[in-house]
Amino acid sequence: MTKTMMLAACAVAATAFSAKGDFAMDRSVMSDKYWSIWNDEVQAKIDADIEKYRKADATFEVAASDGADVKVEQVGHAFYFGAHIFNFNQLGKKEWNDRYKELYGTLFNSATVAFYWRTLEQYPYAPRFEERYEDTEEYWNREYERDPKAVAYKPNWRRPATDPVISFLKTRRLRIHGHPLVWGNNAWHTPTWLWDDFCPESEKRALEAASGVKLPVRDIKQPICTKDTRNDPNLRWWDGAWKEIYAKLSEEEIAALVPTYIKAINDIYERRVREIGERYGSRIDSWDVVNESATDFDDFGRKAVRGKLFDKSLYGPMPADYAYKSFLWAQKYLSPKALFTINDYNMGPFFEQVDDLLRNGARIDVVGSQMHLFNPAESVNIARGEGPAHLRPAAVAERFRILSQANRPIHLSEITITAPDNSQRGQMVQAIIMRNLYRAWFSVEKMNGITWWNVVDDCGAPGEPSISGIFTRDMQPKTAYFAMDDLVNREWKTKTTAKAADGKVSFRGFKGRYRLSWKDADGKERSKLVEVE
Repeated sequence: MTKTMMLAACAVAATAFSAKGDFAMDRSVMSDKYWSIWNDEVQAKIDADIEKYRKADATFEVAASDGADVKVEQVGHAFYFGAHIFNFNQLGKKEWNDRYKELYGTLFNSATVAFYWRTLEQYPYAPRFEERYEDTEEYWNREYERDPKAVAYKPNWRRPATDPVISFLKTRRLRIHGHPLVWGNNAWHTPTWLWDDFCPESEKRALEAASGVKLPVRDIKQPICTKDTRNDPNLRWWDGAWKEIYAKLSEEEIAALVPTYIKAINDIYERRVREIGERYGSRIDSWDVVNESATDFDDFGRKAVRGKLFDKSLYGPMPADYAYKSFLWAQKYLSPKALFTINDYNMGPFFEQVDDLLRNGARIDVVGSQMHLFNPAESVNIARGEGPAHLRPAAVAERFRILSQANRPIHLSEITITAPDNSQRGQMVQAIIMRNLYRAWFSVEKMNGITWWNVVDDCGAPGEPSISGIFTRDMQPKTAYFAMDDLVNREWKTKTTAKAADGKVSFRGFKGRYRLSWKDADGKERSKLVEVE
């Protein structure tokens, strides 16, 4: 199939989704209390801000006679509507994989690609950028047929090789977002070999003797996805052991006991950023340069630059000033055209951390904020007009008012909204929560993108909800899909006709790319592509 045929097939499939389920809201599934919170006055304010911040007036030259009709059709958004693409070719059947891939370029114009270190470089000096057999569609189809429930516990589940994913996304001309470069999390990111192989046994024993704390054995072959990774006692003990060591030994004492390891973490983290920069150069449009570091900033001194040999971290030792250095490494090794993001869920100290990093010269282009509504019970409470206070309109506006003070674009980088259940009513609750929050977020002046996390049910990480997708596990669209498609491809996409005057046409529309079409004086069809900014 040629590229043109492939894109045409995707467009047909997307149209088919829409044709059989344009979103029709059933307000009755939400309580009167919920609608009193998301009332007409709130909705009118959201509409006014969307009109103000997401649209622009535009005038373009056209070779058309005065009074001639000019067809104005938006073909691309300036705003990023994204999702991660972690399940590339992994769903178990070709038709499911094809339908999944069709979404990238029809519903989503941005994709987050997995660069989790632990699975990308399972063994030192051997990153799996290129596709191997265990990354192929054939492999995952075979494994799914063998045992559908076992696929989620494969080490490379939700972690496809990066080369084929990026090549695919390039054919769709999507914004490609790499996630993450630097993150200390031991369950999901830090390779076990970093401690196993690069801290000599003599230093490990010296640290244990001086602290009285026995460190766990971490096996390089330990899979990322145990049946209960978040409660794995070995992983929990790893973090807890370092907390005990911090309480007993100073940073200087720790550095003197494990000097080889301290040097290694500073050198190897930098090497990772360098190798990825050399591999991908300008092929990646934006990066989560450092992920979930605000709690460390809060707990260990509230300073971006501390002048220590290493950083104490909830994750265990990290490179010195690691959040700050991550941006220096990114600036040194990555494309100058790529946008650099700091990403977090802990909004308490986050703005202060961003401000401190900026004052110390870190090049932060975008501020990334997460929102995971993991518990189905929370969606039930929201429908009752209760639930998390930070998801109410005034609190949403206040959160982003504070983040906007950094004077940087804001990327809502990870969004999870779980259905109460997958009944018709449960799906509608999820869709309405999503629709109102997306509208509120879209209305924020500094917002530049929203990225949905798990697109498909039962395809999240172990411990994440099984019904947070906008598609069922067999790739049938849920109500939330139709609600999202209705926003992205209808409510927020301009399609109109304007009159030519003095060789120009003027209109107001959502920011993005447009195709203008008209007939010239000879009756010949003419068109041009333009950008509304």
